[in-house]
Formats: sequence, C-alpha cells, structure tokens
Amino acid sequence: MAYLDFISPVHGRTSRDYLGRVNEGSKAEAAEVARRFDREYWDGDRRYGYGGMRYDGRWRPVARALADHYGLEAGDRVLDIGCGKAFLLHDLALEVPGLRVVGIDISRYALEDAPKAVRGALGAARARRLPFDDDRFDLVVSINTLHNLPCHDLEGALKEMERVGRRQKYLVVESYRNEIEKMNLLYWQLTCEMFCSPREWQWWFDHCGYSGDHGFIFFE
Repeated sequence: MAYLDFISPVHGRTSRDYLGRVNEGSKAEAAEVARRFDREYWDGDRRYGYGGMRYDGRWRPVARALADHYGLEAGDRVLDIGCGKAFLLHDLALEVPGLRVVGIDISRYALEDAPKAVRGALGAARARRLPFDDDRFDLVVSINTLHNLPCHDLEGALKEMERVGRRQKYLVVESYRNEIEKMNLLYWQLTCEMFCSPREWQWWFDHCGYSGDHGFIFFE
C-alpha cells in the first residue's frame, strides 16, 4: 500500500469560500438536497454541490498518471466505484485505446449525463455490494466517494474493492491534518459521513484488509 497523489492538480483548480458556504443560507437544508445526488447536486446552484459539472478535460492528466503508474494496457478491465458522470473513465479510455472500463454510481442523473462514449459501460449500484465476480478487474478506483458512506457501509465497500480487484486498487478520500483543515472540511462538505485523519483512515484500511494505494483530499 502506498500514498499516491494524482488528484491535487484537479482539487487545486477550485477556489472555495469556506465561511461563505456556512453563512449563505441553511447549510443543513443544502446538505439534504445534495445527498439526493440528483440534478441539483451536479448541475444546480453551487450551494447544493458542484454548481454545474461539464466535461472540460481536467481529468485527462489524472487518467494519464493512473495509466502510466499501473501499466494499463488494451484489454485490461478498470472499475470506477462512485464514477459520477464518468469523466475519468472517459479519459482513461482515450489514454489507453482498447481499455475495458466500467463505472457504478448511485446517481442515475449522473450516469445518464455521462459522455456517450462510456454511457453503455455504466450502471447503478452501491459500493457495499458490487454486482461483479471475484477478481474481475485489473484496476479498481474510487475517487472522492467512500467518505460519503457511514462506517458500516464503508467496511463493506473496502472489502468489496478487495474482492473484485485482482491486481491494483486506488482510492481517494477527504481527510485533515490539523484543526484548520478539519474546520474547512466541516464548513465545505455537504455529503461527507466519515471525518477521519490520515491515521484513522489507515486504521480503516487495516481493519478491512484493504491492500491498495490511497490518496487524500485536504482543504487547506
């Protein structure tokens, strides 16, 4: 297991007004709307989520880094757990022609709004119970998803990643290293259920037998 940071360039492109999110209205109401993971979360007002998620190629460098690091080749199978609109899968398929990509998410809105080139490889499912055989995928990724699960579902999701991944795994979750980052995370998040330091995340990985690589998102 290794700590790998492929995500910081994407995360750092967004400016965030942490106090503004708390003070601009009822954050509790906004969180309730966000957790439906429907149009308002992806393409509605910014206070409910992304404020409009459109493909702009920003995930292409991440896809390239993943493909290079894990040595992906044509014919390899890649699963993205919590793929959202599947922009990463779309770019992975561009980076490695012949790659066999699969994505799952609980948001039917996101799946239906994904790029047409990969839409047929997507399906609605939950991370805690994946509809795939053991050792099905050469690489399993989950980017900015698993922290949205309560602890009992997180345990199942980590074990499912191990079950279906026969080679490599990589996940990214939100975390904090100090009190400032903890407060920023609390102010900014809308859907997070697991508020863990890196040391606490490591406990979860060990507890669930997760053997893959990982990265963290910090709100500095």
